[in-house]
Amino acid sequence: MSENAAENLRGVQNQIEKAAKAAGREASSVRLIAISKTFSADEIAPVIEAGQRLFGENRVQEAKAKWPELREKSSGIALHLVGPLQTNKVKEALSLFDAIHSLDRPKLAAELAKEIQKAGKSPQLFVQVNTGAEPQKAGVLPEETDAFIKECRETYSLEIAGLMCIPPLEEAPAPHFALAKKIAARNGLKLLSMGMSADFESAINLGATHVRVGSAIFGTRPKNI
Repeated sequence: MSENAAENLRGVQNQIEKAAKAAGREASSVRLIAISKTFSADEIAPVIEAGQRLFGENRVQEAKAKWPELREKSSGIALHLVGPLQTNKVKEALSLFDAIHSLDRPKLAAELAKEIQKAGKSPQLFVQVNTGAEPQKAGVLPEETDAFIKECRETYSLEIAGLMCIPPLEEAPAPHFALAKKIAARNGLKLLSMGMSADFESAINLGATHVRVGSAIFGTRPKNI
């Protein structure tokens, strides 16, 4: 559970600092996204009180239920959508999130372009790459990513900030992080959202600018989640 979440947060921040230093980077070049999906507002509050201001959620409806009130109580909160986004939830997502990490198909790009034009503002957009080509997982296949980024830019006039990847659980993550880094570099993308509780230090070593850490801060989620 999250009673030690503030202490856990400090531990993760120290690990990030050490990993960045080992990679010859400034700790400030890595942004920690505290993944608060499935945790209640009461469980999140101590982490906000400890100074964390960047959080990640998987679902639009869950974020809508708890974050407006949390944001009223604390200034400077940024919220990133790290889970899949349905096209019928795009308008709501744009009102809630400062970044979307799961752009993965032309239909979603088209809907984002339409709603961004209406809203007059855009969140940071990350293209999700399915580096392991896993059939059950969302994301653009590595060999199709260059063309998709070009389509987002030229057809839909979307500004792409970076890439996001989630390596297969049963494989070493480093080759997947290295692949994402290579694709980002050749497309002129500066941001890399990669690395979670079990592997964020490896991700930092391979250039991650955003690491998505949940259980190492908030504790283990229930098995049925």
